[in-house]
Amino acid sequence: MVAQGTNLQAIIDAVKSGQIQNAEIVRVVSNRVKAFGLQRARDAGIPTFYHNLMKYRELSPENFREAYDEALAELILGDNPNLVVCAGYMLIVTEAFLNPMAKAGIPAINLHPALPGAFNGINAIQRAHQAFQEGKITKTGCMMHYVITEVDAGEPLVIKELDIQQGETLAQLEERMHNLEWVAIVEGVQRAINNLSEVPTGPME
Repeated sequence: MVAQGTNLQAIIDAVKSGQIQNAEIVRVVSNRVKAFGLQRARDAGIPTFYHNLMKYRELSPENFREAYDEALAELILGDNPNLVVCAGYMLIVTEAFLNPMAKAGIPAINLHPALPGAFNGINAIQRAHQAFQEGKITKTGCMMHYVITEVDAGEPLVIKELDIQQGETLAQLEERMHNLEWVAIVEGVQRAINNLSEVPTGPME
C-alpha cells in the first residue's frame, strides 16, 4: 500500500534484482488516485487498485473508516498474499483491517522515519529536526516495524540510526532520511519474509 512510491520503487528494484528473495508483488493499492506509486507499479507490470476513501465517507459517514478498512482487507485477502507492506501509506489502519489479516495469518509491516518510540505519527522528520534545534536529541533514524493498532508502535524489524548534522536544513535531513529508508525497507521486507513460518514463493501487497 503506497503513496508517491519511492519506497515502493526500492522494493520493485530489489525484487527484480534478487536482493529481496522468494518474493513477488501481486498488487499495489493506494487511497490516492493520483499517487505516483500506482504508476510506478503499472510501469513494472504490477496490478494496481485505487481504494477510494471518499466513497465510504459518503456511504457510511458514522463508521466510514471501519467500512473502508473492511473492504480493504477483503480486497487484499482475495489476492492471498503472505505479507502486506505499507510503503508510504499515510492512513492509520484500524482493527477492521488488522483483525482479518491476523486471522488469516498475514502480517502487515510499515516504514516509519523515526526511531522506536521517538516520534510516532505524522511529521516525524520535522519533529526530530526541531528537537535537534532545541538540543534535545543528536540523532534520529527510521525503522521497519510490524503494524498494530497503536500507531508506529509495533515490534521493529529493522532500525537504522541517522546522526543529525549541525547546520543541516530540514530539506537536507529529509533527503538523507529518504536514502536511508530505501535501505531499511528492503532489509525489512526480506526479514519479514524470513520470519514467516513458511518461506513463500511469494506474493506481497
